[in-house]
Amino acid sequence: MKRNAQVCIPVVAALVACLPLLCPAQSPEKRGLEIAQEADRRYCGFKDYTANLRMILRNSEGQTSERQLRVRALETEEGDTQSLCIFDSPRDVKGTILLTHTRQTGDDYQWLYLPALKRVKRIAAQNKSGSFMGSEFAYEDIATQALEKYTYKWLRDELYDGNACYVIERYPKDKRNSGYTKEVVWLDKQEYRTLKVDYYDRKQSLLKTLVFEGYRRHRDEFWRAREMNVVNHQTGKSSRLIWSDFAFRTGLKEGEFNRHSLTRIR
Repeated sequence: MKRNAQVCIPVVAALVACLPLLCPAQSPEKRGLEIAQEADRRYCGFKDYTANLRMILRNSEGQTSERQLRVRALETEEGDTQSLCIFDSPRDVKGTILLTHTRQTGDDYQWLYLPALKRVKRIAAQNKSGSFMGSEFAYEDIATQALEKYTYKWLRDELYDGNACYVIERYPKDKRNSGYTKEVVWLDKQEYRTLKVDYYDRKQSLLKTLVFEGYRRHRDEFWRAREMNVVNHQTGKSSRLIWSDFAFRTGLKEGEFNRHSLTRIR
């Protein structure tokens, strides 16, 4: 009996060591959250940046119009993000400025300065699903996609455009004001960069698809797409953003992102 017991001891020890492998698999919700957390960690930490932007709008008949913008963004000490979109052309929108304060928790704040009226207009939370300056981007798309504003679920792993990707769903917590019921996101496994997003409207129908292209690495640390193309499947309209002249850690200050200073920005 003693010999048999001694023989069994290593076997039992080996089984105990393997117990973690025999536990139930990680839930899709937990795995989706962990993927989103890693993507957020890699995107953040830039402190501030400036960039130039071309916005090309195309209607359902194929006619196009173009706008030129400057973008500035800042990470605050509290971990929130503030940004400015400053329109330089065409003439009818020159001087228009969108100021966004994205908060990790609670409602985001957005203000639109209209030079023709010389007034600053607050974008109400219930209007954040509206079109941003006639584009297929909504005001809520312009705000940084704060991690805490969504719940997550991993769907599957698959190849997209030659890249091994995680495919996750995220659901806006602000169900009353968001224009979306869910977003399906493709992130490449190597760098956790967003490659594609499908947006579903309040009727659970596919509304639009956003594709990111031409990623470049800045300061050997921050990946940013050169182009963002969104197509509205329900209207046939599309919008294309072309980014250039990224500059990181330029020394921007929080006082430059104050709604009371919008009338003085040039």
